Amino acid sequence: MLDDVRPQGMMVVIDDQLPPELNDMSVTLTKVKALKPDLLIISGHEKGALTAISQMKALQVYVPILAMTHCDSAQIAEKLGKAAEHVFCAHQWHRSLGYKDEIFGTAADFAQQFEKAYAYEAPYQAAQSAAAVQVFADAFKRAQNLDREKVRNAIAATELETFYGPIKFDESGRNIAKPVVLTQVQGGKYVVVSPAKWATGTPVVPRLLQ
Repeated sequence: MLDDVRPQGMMVVIDDQLPPELNDMSVTLTKVKALKPDLLIISGHEKGALTAISQMKALQVYVPILAMTHCDSAQIAEKLGKAAEHVFCAHQWHRSLGYKDEIFGTAADFAQQFEKAYAYEAPYQAAQSAAAVQVFADAFKRAQNLDREKVRNAIAATELETFYGPIKFDESGRNIAKPVVLTQVQGGKYVVVSPAKWATGTPVVPRLLQ
């Protein structure tokens, strides 16, 4: 990622590896407080997201732009309230997106069905898993065979529109058709702010002190 940042004229002032247990980020956050970067990006799964926001509040660490991964599955807005306000989050999927298919309907339809069945909001992993089953079903239908090689070739040739988004794989098996969206916690909700095609809100920059 750093190789992509520097050509944009941005200076990297801190590049720390977080402790594997993600229980204490105070060493890194103390550096952040001293260096005062304009933007801080944290990638540490669900536990990392919760620890980072909690300790930033406790240590009074402020950055104008704060972004991280796994916000939705960590439930930062639900669990941390105002401390999570205006955090930018990378999302693989969001219920407000306009994707749809003949099985689940729209992204919003899937989210409603999931919540009705399981009594909690659908995380992206649930949507991703449902879409994976759709890919297998589509591949089996096209292969007309359970031979492993034929099924594998059918999956590799997948071009499918789903409620989760378009699906098409490159040679490494990566889905190259569906973009990630950026949300920001606003009023306790994850609001899509980029790309413009799917945006339902305007980003708040700099992050307001709570």
